[in-house]
Amino acid sequence: MGPKHGKGADPATRTFQALRIAVNDELGELQAGLEAAKELLNPGGRLVVVDFHSLEDRIVKNFFKENSAKKVHVSRYSKENVTASYPFCEVSDVILPLNDEILFNPRARSAKMRYAIRSQGE
Repeated sequence: MGPKHGKGADPATRTFQALRIAVNDELGELQAGLEAAKELLNPGGRLVVVDFHSLEDRIVKNFFKENSAKKVHVSRYSKENVTASYPFCEVSDVILPLNDEILFNPRARSAKMRYAIRSQGE
């Protein structure tokens, strides 16, 4: 086993992870998978994503943000008609594992789950 610096895994672990992500184009595949799921998901269906590191989570969070209606207050007296159509009508906040889950399954400690519900009208 290699030397550890501070807490956590061997420094080579992060290097191997970075190489694996690059060689397998994991971030590009994640983006492509999200786009495909957006097109294939039936109205009212849920797209649920579990990711395990910040690069993945940023892609998922931004994808859901860009494809869902912004929460904006519009005055009922406004003459503007705000009827923009977005693929997702509801997006969850991040859902983290509970401490009991982490004790039972230590790999769950870095997991983040998000979901979005497909709009009915598109």
